[in-house]
Amino acid sequence: MNAETQVSQAVKRRAPQRRGRLFVATIGAQSIENYDFLIYGTAASIALNSQFFPSVDPVVGVLATFATFAVGFAGRPIGAAIFGHIGDRFGRKPGLLLAILLMGVSTMLIGLLPNYQTIGVAAPVMLVILRVLQGVSLGGQSTGATLLSLENAPPTRRGLFGALPQLGVFVGMASGTLVFLLIGNLTTHEQFIAWGWRIPFLLSVLMFPVAYIVHRFIDDAPEFQKAESNVAMQPRRPSSVVQVLRNPKQVLLVVFAFLPPTIMFYVIVAGLLQYGVQNQHIDQNVMLIAVMLSMVAFSVSTVFFGWLSDRIGRRGIYAAGVALSGLWAFALFPLMDTRNFGLILLAAGVGQISVGAMFGPGNAMWAEMFPPSMRYSGSSIGTQLANVLGGGLAPFIMVALIAGTHTTVSVAIYMAVAAVVSLVAVAMIRLPRTTTATD
Repeated sequence: MNAETQVSQAVKRRAPQRRGRLFVATIGAQSIENYDFLIYGTAASIALNSQFFPSVDPVVGVLATFATFAVGFAGRPIGAAIFGHIGDRFGRKPGLLLAILLMGVSTMLIGLLPNYQTIGVAAPVMLVILRVLQGVSLGGQSTGATLLSLENAPPTRRGLFGALPQLGVFVGMASGTLVFLLIGNLTTHEQFIAWGWRIPFLLSVLMFPVAYIVHRFIDDAPEFQKAESNVAMQPRRPSSVVQVLRNPKQVLLVVFAFLPPTIMFYVIVAGLLQYGVQNQHIDQNVMLIAVMLSMVAFSVSTVFFGWLSDRIGRRGIYAAGVALSGLWAFALFPLMDTRNFGLILLAAGVGQISVGAMFGPGNAMWAEMFPPSMRYSGSSIGTQLANVLGGGLAPFIMVALIAGTHTTVSVAIYMAVAAVVSLVAVAMIRLPRTTTATD
């Protein structure tokens, strides 16, 4: 047995251990990032408008708060380009730790930020800046964590391995929700509005040692290392971001195809929370519990449909999820208007299942649309632009449409139109024949 064969066999023996570490690491990374990023949406729905925009009409205050929520998404394509370049040029690992540290610092500073009454207009300005930095961080981290898992998977299990890191979205969201529930029960409403909302942001300081320990054991995927070695000798190699933007068709297909899951997800986790508490006067804790439980449906369906996409193909499952989201949009608000907890949970849960049917196969589908040397930049820029146009603006558009039309049907139409656009884009996507049994 020659030395090369021995090395190859040793690598194969270590593969399950490496994948186990990656599984824990990528879920941990997603949990940290999504906790920090998503607690802003919860705080925006409950407290931030009175702390940073207190002198305006209540509806305008909510719009202003959700506008800063959307601004965070504007930073995500910037992060996708910055960390996409780093990830494609130097490896998936180096940018991840930087992204997590950036998220931790910016989130902690939001918790320390003086309010409008203390420093005036500087308060909302600084809030916007820190929110942008949160977006830059998440725009770089989420794709990196997914690619580390996916590229370490066998070719026939990429749908599953691409979906598994999304469990971190649930862990982060659930952790944030539980913290808000705990603080809400330990403080009066006045105390929560005055200072209690800051505690979830300050707790992000606990993530720094966790991030260091987790990321210390991450190795870049063999597929990336092989692709990198093939192009390392090329002189003046263009940035992967430049290469992707020179041929934007694939990126645009990702953008338009990915609109419905981002819209549905953020309408549920941020928009419905605000609508339930302020429009329907549903108890804040009831809405937080409903949103958190709906995330269970999101997580289970994401992993299940990712697994299923390895067996029957990605496109059909994704298209079914898009169709369900467009149709279910017309049931969301009528179910919310009943103020019945079971029906509220049904509304949010089915909506999140439609998101899972798109997230599950989608992570692998976006990656398979680009070669390894451009994969980080291509898939990240596409999904993060969709997050800007879809998720970031969704709560703002929801509030504006309801205020302008005095009916929630306008919001359902908006979501249905996004679904139609997505179905057209999905039909135009071409995937490698070897990725699944059918695609």
